Amino acid sequence: MAEPESTVINTDVKQKDPSEALVIAVTTRAIFNLEEEHKLYLEKGKEEYTRHQQANQDKPLPPGTAFAFIQAVQYVNEKILESNLAEKDLFDILVLSNNSPESGVRIVNSAKHYGLEISKFCFVSDEDSTQYLKSHGVKLFLSADRIDVCNALRRGVSAALVFQQEVQAPSTPLRVVFDGDAVLFSDETDQVFQERGLEGAVQYERAMEAVPMGEGPLKAFAMHLGKIRKKFSQEKSPIRTYLVTARSGRDMGIRAIKTLREWGLAIDEAFFMDGAPKGPILAQIQPHIFFDDGLHNIQGAQDVGVASAWVP
Repeated sequence: MAEPESTVINTDVKQKDPSEALVIAVTTRAIFNLEEEHKLYLEKGKEEYTRHQQANQDKPLPPGTAFAFIQAVQYVNEKILESNLAEKDLFDILVLSNNSPESGVRIVNSAKHYGLEISKFCFVSDEDSTQYLKSHGVKLFLSADRIDVCNALRRGVSAALVFQQEVQAPSTPLRVVFDGDAVLFSDETDQVFQERGLEGAVQYERAMEAVPMGEGPLKAFAMHLGKIRKKFSQEKSPIRTYLVTARSGRDMGIRAIKTLREWGLAIDEAFFMDGAPKGPILAQIQPHIFFDDGLHNIQGAQDVGVASAWVP
């Protein structure tokens, strides 16, 4: 596997073992607000964009959608190391960027300005930068580019599309909300619902109640998150996880709960919305990130200022 053209190691941050750590890769447009710069790139081309980034390299970029999530992840690392300095099962953040190293100086400077513990900055000139995810042991990839996300999912890496939005930066602990079908679980029931309607889906779920659901695209990430969470008691955990699903609790909740139990994945709270909008409950939870496969749910989350990531 060829290495990215240029990897900048952040010497201010203790490097982690990727075989032990939960490695999260974020693109620059997911972590910082680069909308103006991206527009310049599209309208005026790469050279003009590079010139602009070099001229402004000491001006920190404003935070983007995934910024608060990365800060909360950092907080979890601090709590883990407080109880065990030798712990290797930590979050590890790397930035994957299509910038050249010259225009990437502003990205590195911005991360340092905010005190973000990003261990590596990978500047990749290839069209498809996702080919480097596996070699870095990435367990979750967040990008503002749909093609990137689809490529990562095809490569078997948990991935989601981040939309640029104004986020109400929530405080710690780290709060992560997962949708169920087609996110944590496979989309088998969704497909039955499309073919046979709600009644058909309910009958299918009842018949399959004892059979755990298939794995969804974000199961691997959720499982590693759960493993880190188990280091703490329920009261002292710096991680809280939620399931917010369109399923009804009465007819379709049992199989979901049994599947999570079978996987050994502890979820702090589960909400069965029975098709009701998810926005109001998300506004109460105030998660750092919300994963869903439905664009209407993503829109509802954005309307209440919740950082959302779409799993296509």
